[in-house]
This record gives sequence, C-alpha cells and structure tokens, in this order.
Amino acid sequence: MPVAGLVPAPRREPAQADLLVRNAKVFTGDAARPEARAVAIRDGRVAALGDDHDLAHLVGPRTKVVDALGRRVIPGLNDSHLHVIRGGLNYVLELRWDGVRSLRHALAMLREQAGRTPRGQWIRVVGGWTAEQFAERRMPTVAELNAAAPDTPVFVLHLYQSALMNRAAVRAAGFTRDTPDPRGGQIVRGRDGEPNGVLLAAPGALVLYSTLAKAPALDEAGKRTSTRHFLRELNRFGLTSAVDAAGGFQNFPDDYATVVALARSGELTLRIAYHLFPQTAGQELADLKRWTETVRPGDGDEWLRLNGAGENLTWAAADFENFSEPRPELAAGYETEFESAVRLLLENGWGFRLHATYDETIRRDLAVFEKLAAEGLFPGGNRWLFDHAETVSADSLDRIAALGGALSVQNRMSFQGTAFRDRYGAEAAAHTPPVRAMLDRGLTVAAGTDATRVSSYNPWVALHWLVTGRTVGGTALDPAGSLIDRETALGLYTRGGARLTGEQDVKGTLREGCYGDLAILSDDYLTVPEDAIPDIEAVLTVVGGRIVYASAEYEGLDEAVPPVTPEWSPVAHFGGYQRGADQASRVAEAVAESEQYQRWRVARGAAPGTPPSFVDPCFTH
Repeated sequence: MPVAGLVPAPRREPAQADLLVRNAKVFTGDAARPEARAVAIRDGRVAALGDDHDLAHLVGPRTKVVDALGRRVIPGLNDSHLHVIRGGLNYVLELRWDGVRSLRHALAMLREQAGRTPRGQWIRVVGGWTAEQFAERRMPTVAELNAAAPDTPVFVLHLYQSALMNRAAVRAAGFTRDTPDPRGGQIVRGRDGEPNGVLLAAPGALVLYSTLAKAPALDEAGKRTSTRHFLRELNRFGLTSAVDAAGGFQNFPDDYATVVALARSGELTLRIAYHLFPQTAGQELADLKRWTETVRPGDGDEWLRLNGAGENLTWAAADFENFSEPRPELAAGYETEFESAVRLLLENGWGFRLHATYDETIRRDLAVFEKLAAEGLFPGGNRWLFDHAETVSADSLDRIAALGGALSVQNRMSFQGTAFRDRYGAEAAAHTPPVRAMLDRGLTVAAGTDATRVSSYNPWVALHWLVTGRTVGGTALDPAGSLIDRETALGLYTRGGARLTGEQDVKGTLREGCYGDLAILSDDYLTVPEDAIPDIEAVLTVVGGRIVYASAEYEGLDEAVPPVTPEWSPVAHFGGYQRGADQASRVAEAVAESEQYQRWRVARGAAPGTPPSFVDPCFTH
C-alpha cells in the first residue's frame, strides 16, 4: 500500500562491464574463491566473478563479450626477473633460436637471413637457446657459420658462457692477433695467433656484451617499434607484467626513454616495474647517490614504475653464473664499498635486488646486512631480495628470512643444468635452486626467466622446469620429492612477482578490485601432460581490460601494432619463439642425419660408440 510522503527511488541499473569473459575455467589464484566461470572487467579492474548467468546483467551495448569456449583462464603472468627494457630495444634485430629443435633448422634460418640482411648490418642470435635443445645435441661450429653467411657478420651468443663469430664478424668487431683479452674473458686464437671466432666468458661475460655492443643499433623510432613488438611477443605467452632487472649496458635514463615514451602515450601492453643498475665500476656510489636525490621507488603509475636499485649495486660484489667455468672467487674486501651502497639505499627508503648465484657470495652479503641490522636498518620495511641463488644453503635461507628478504628464482637450470651437474654433481644439481626449501620457510619467492640473453622469455618453459625439474633437453635434475605442484608454481609466476613490487593487493589474483589482467590459454596448464607445458600459449591476453594479444578464434580482437621494421628484420620473417609443432619434419631429418654422422665417425674410430655430447669440446677447457 502507498505510504504518504515517500517517493519510490528510481531503479539503478548496475554499471556495465567493459569486457566479459564467459564460458571459462577460471583459476583465480584467490584462496577465498579459487574458481569461477566468468570474469567481468570495468575501468581496468575486475568488477565481478561468478557463473555466466550471475554476470549476465553486466552486459550492455558497450560490453565486449568473449566466449572462452571452455578454456582455462589464469591471472596474467608476471616475470619477476626479465630484461624487458634492454630486450625491447633490440628485439627486431635478433634472429631468435628460442624453441628451435634442430641445429639443421637453426642454420637454415641463419642462411636465409643472410640473404636479406643489408651490408653493414649483423645477424645476431642473442640468447634463449642451448645446444641441448637441438636434436643433434651440439653447438654450431664457426665453419658452419662461415658457410651459412660468408659475407654478413654473424654473432651467436650462447648463454653467459661463450659466443661464436664468423670471419666477417671478427673483421667487423676489429679483432686481430694484437687485440688483448679483456678482463675476465678470452678471445680464442688459432695456431697462427689470429682470432678464430670463439669468445669465452672466463668467467665474466663482459667480452660477450662489449662485442655485441659493436653491432649497429636502431634509431629512436626503430627502438619504439621494436619494443612494442617485443611486448606483444611477451603478451603472446600470457605475460601481463614484468619486473625489469636492468643489467649491463642499460644506462639510466637514456635507455629507459623508449618505455617512458610508450607509457606516456598509453602504448605499453605490459606493466613494468624497473630497477636502476650502476654501469661503471668505481662510480657506483656516485650514481646511487644521484638517483636517491632525484627519483624515488614508487614513482610512476600502474604501467611503469620505479621499484628500486640493482641487480648489481657494486660490480665487485657480483659473481658470475657460467657453470662451464669454476666458481669465481670475489675479491677480498669488497664488503666495504658494498656496505656503503646498501646503507645509502636503506637510509633513503630504497629497496634493492642483488645478483648472487653462489652461497659463498650470499653468505658474505648477509654478513654485511647483519652488521647493518644491529643499527636497525634490517628489517626496515624496504623490499629487498636475492636473485638466482642457485646454491643458497639452508642456513643462508634462515638468515634471509630473519632479515626480511625475498628471493627471485629463474630457470637458468633449464639451459645450464647439465653443465652444472657435470661440474658439481647430481646431488648438488638436484636442489639447485632449493625452491621447496625456500617456500617451506615462508619466504616470498617469485619466478622468472632472466631472458633474453640466458633463458628464453617463454614463461611456460620456466613453469615446466619448476614442476618437472627437467632441462629443455629432457635431462632430469630434481627428484620428485623436491618439486612443487602446478598451482604453487603458477603462484610464483603471479602473486610472487606482485609481492616483490608491493602490488599484491591489486595484482596476481583475479578478484574484485584487482587489475583486469588475465590470459585465456591454448591448453589447460593444470591438466595437460607435463611434456606439453612448454607448448602452451595464450590465445587471448588482457591487461587492464584491454585485449593486447589475440589469436586462434579471437584473431583481430587485439590492438593494432605498426608493421615490423626494418623490412629485413628476422622477426618480420620468422617471428620470435618458434612453435614446436611446425618443426616436426625438420627434427626428424636432423635426428636421422645426426645418427648417420655418428655411425660414420664410430666406424672410422673417430668417436666412441656413445651418443655425442651436446657440449662442444672447445668450450670445456
């Protein structure tokens, strides 16, 4: 019955969603609501989760509705250690062997690229592969590079261990019999004293990077296009965020200008939290002091923000991860300068990350931190972490926990695990790094790749390693008892990275109020056979409600990017990571050819009657 003096309020229609993903198997990563069938995104954030009929009222004239066709949906992946800024500046210039499964195919790509590369340019194969991934189980030879590209300079980087150069590249780099070996590296020479095209990190990688830096670079417009295509390539695998670890030859602010420009114009398709890395030995403290006076962690927005310093603070404190070489002994007394750097950062409210491969380095660093803890600087609310930590001990993990630290682990063992096992033994390799022990202590642990110059940027290769303990060549390193399950591994690739940047309340899970970052997968990560995990890709990737990558049934729904330039770019012709399904016939041919060659050598007494090693003897001095 009507009541005098009261006027019925007008009916309020719920705000429409900008994007609705329905008919999905949603893994939210949220313990309070681990599963859903549909996700609604509005104004860049998750507005609602539920069943299809629960969210139907959020669909309006402007809502873009995507039918997931029963596929798995996950929170967007976050690579916690990716050299995304440096990688983007050079991506279109690189011939990627990531995912290539036969050396025969790799050399055919190189030969074809030589035919289109203009005079004065180099062909660069820069990381993301290892000989163990090839059916032939071996490295290419300098002779094969010369045959494939007799006149075009070719530089092939193999992890942080070595590089191969053809004759044209040796000339272009200016190497002669009189060129001295750089500190920590070796220019290998033939009997005549002339460089033979092999560079060795012994154990430092400076000789590799300084040589690569001699190749022509892109202009500013080219760097912008290159970065956009690299980010699109990362979106292809469901990546929506990354923590940039800076690195050698990445100067601030010059080399950050491209991502800053893309952020200002709204063209980033990946959220980036970045670090600052002093580049010049002897100048580190001056650089850090200048940065603390001009910028602060947190500067920026949800797309591009400063996260802290590192992964090196001082060059003298950095070890190297070339497992083909003995562990390097760091100089005595580096702690004095290192302590000054850490003190400066903490007193100015800066967090940091530290490259540390070996427990011997970690113990020395922790001793400095414990000294500062006596003054109340640890734990002091600043986020800090160790990167890599392959051989970290149980005692060091306890000390890290006591000091409020975290860890970021990468799948470098996917690519270098066999070399590590051959040097340190199977027992040591079985717990390198000890991810389960880290988690058992309640430590914050995040996962990543260390791409692009070591591991591939494909996160599914890293997830495969986390759950199987196997290298890209199938070698089993970890026993079943030390592995982690698929959901835990996915958490390291979503929530873990968000914790390292202090964004765990808005990133890494699909729940109301969090960023609208998700991926629809080609195959269900939670149920596919283990061997199929590295072949997973996204068929649709969403960042902040924007569709930034789309393929299969969704092709054309994503934002347009400019064509790849220059026209001769390897990416324009081959793309980035190579799909395994496209290579079956080439792999079969390579296996047959390799076996025939091995039988020929055995019959002539030139080799033992065992399968060839994937390690070229010239790299095991």
